Amino acid sequence: MTLEPLHLLKTVYGYDAFRGRQAEVIAHVIAGNDAFVLMPTGGGKSLCYQIPALCRQGMGLVVSPLIALMADQVAALCQAGMRAAALNSSLAFDERADIWRAVETGALDLLYVAPETLLRPEILERLRPVPLSLIAIDEAHCLSQWGHDFRPEYRKLDCLAELFPGTPRMALTATADAPTRAEIVSHLRIGEENSFVAGFDRPNIRYAITEKDSPSKQMLAFLESRKGESGIIYCLSKRKTEETAAFLNERGFTALAYHAGLDKAVRDANQTRFQREEGVVMVATIAFGMGIDKPDVRFVLHLDLPGSIEAYYQETGRAGRDGLPAETLMLYGYDDIALRNRFIEESDAPEQRKRMERQKLDALLGLTETGQCRRQVLLNYFGDTHEPCNNCDNCAAPPELFDGTIAAQKALSCIYRTGERFGQAYIAAVLLGEEDERITRFGHDRISTYGIGKEHDARTWRSILRQLVAHGLVSVDLAGHGGLSISDRGRDFLREKPTLMLRVPRRAIRTSKKAARREAANSMEPADRTLFEALREKRRELARDQGLPPYVIFHDRTLIEMAAARPASRLELAAIPGIGEAKLERYGDAFLGVIARHED
Repeated sequence: MTLEPLHLLKTVYGYDAFRGRQAEVIAHVIAGNDAFVLMPTGGGKSLCYQIPALCRQGMGLVVSPLIALMADQVAALCQAGMRAAALNSSLAFDERADIWRAVETGALDLLYVAPETLLRPEILERLRPVPLSLIAIDEAHCLSQWGHDFRPEYRKLDCLAELFPGTPRMALTATADAPTRAEIVSHLRIGEENSFVAGFDRPNIRYAITEKDSPSKQMLAFLESRKGESGIIYCLSKRKTEETAAFLNERGFTALAYHAGLDKAVRDANQTRFQREEGVVMVATIAFGMGIDKPDVRFVLHLDLPGSIEAYYQETGRAGRDGLPAETLMLYGYDDIALRNRFIEESDAPEQRKRMERQKLDALLGLTETGQCRRQVLLNYFGDTHEPCNNCDNCAAPPELFDGTIAAQKALSCIYRTGERFGQAYIAAVLLGEEDERITRFGHDRISTYGIGKEHDARTWRSILRQLVAHGLVSVDLAGHGGLSISDRGRDFLREKPTLMLRVPRRAIRTSKKAARREAANSMEPADRTLFEALREKRRELARDQGLPPYVIFHDRTLIEMAAARPASRLELAAIPGIGEAKLERYGDAFLGVIARHED
């Protein structure tokens, strides 16, 4: 019997209608065609291969990059009544044998496998005679040599076209600029005509970026109203993740560290806690997060500058996968910019790669320094367009600009006259004419730029110097002691004296008084909110008993709908979005019981 996609959407996943281009992609793949699919995180990419795998004959093969991600997805599918498994190196012999038995007897709808495992000759040979409905390559941007998550094993997946001729192949990602998209389509021989680009906008995410002033205080100001919510804080160094987690734990947060240097058992335990517990903050390097399927991450905070706009988009995209409000904040300083430049220049990459990385860093700095809508600049980078969003810091409070041409000339002249070897604090002190033993010792109280910057305070001069670094007019010697020097672009500026508009530094982080999850909950009536919390407690109990993350049972959005509608029967409960037949059978009575007790 041929299964209809819309029927599966309702009975398995509990939704009445497809979103965006999902229906178009699904029909295209069911017809036997290859596809490249780009959809924003939370946009429903997984349905684009899961439903065709159920509709077509055979088993769907899904290439996924991380064991934890595969385990999460398999758990969610099994909860929804599908037959799914993940083949990976962590399995015991008996578990692997059971999976292969299910594969060879046609007892699986979907098999997840990491590229390293799949490409082993014995695995490919064993899969050759298995009827495959499709092959889906998730997180496909990992194959791009220009991407931020490049993994060499992904490059070798082009062999699947010859090994499994006639099987539709799909490449899916949420993060790929135009060159990366072209590389994926070309390398996997999918065909440009089979591309489905659904846009990049995540309207529920609020973007905010500000200069570092006092990072610890800025972090606490941002987190103050967010205790009890799940979030991710990204740091550039392993040491900083551990120090930040300890700092937050001392102040009443539940924070865990995650970086590649931790013992694997500790990393795995921390990731499991983050996924299964509510209100945990993960403080991590970029080693954490790709493909994280946790839908109720309410905030992402960058304590350091990310590597590129693609990295920033993907890392912030881990917030608000459930479609409920989420917030992000990036803090950056001139030392971050210098360190990123140092990473590029000291790498063993060929010059072509370094040139591309410099361009990507310049684009990111443009995002940090822009005075226009953050979302417009972010989406424009990916070739997408948007009206001003009213959901970013620049839309909420447009930055005040001033003509910084003279200030920039003074700063550059001071850097030059002090020998291009001192850091920003020293340069600011000279410009302000401060009485300082070092300034006197070096004789810089007698140079022409001493005291010529008293129209600005020290904080403003630090902001001006950061912006000059971001604009590429000033370089930072991070390998030494953070000394500032004038770049070639800066020397051109001094000769040509073009107008340079700079931002007046903001006095404080503008952040909402309410945390993002509470904003969603506070839109409910008080009685509904009480019921919502009772439903969350029941979900926690059920998840704990099964060793599952709570969101695998139901997302917060489903519980919010449940609290508002107050269904009194299974039929009424089935009308709530996100409740398919298997979950209705498994959990219907438990949640109806909570609602009934609340009504008494």
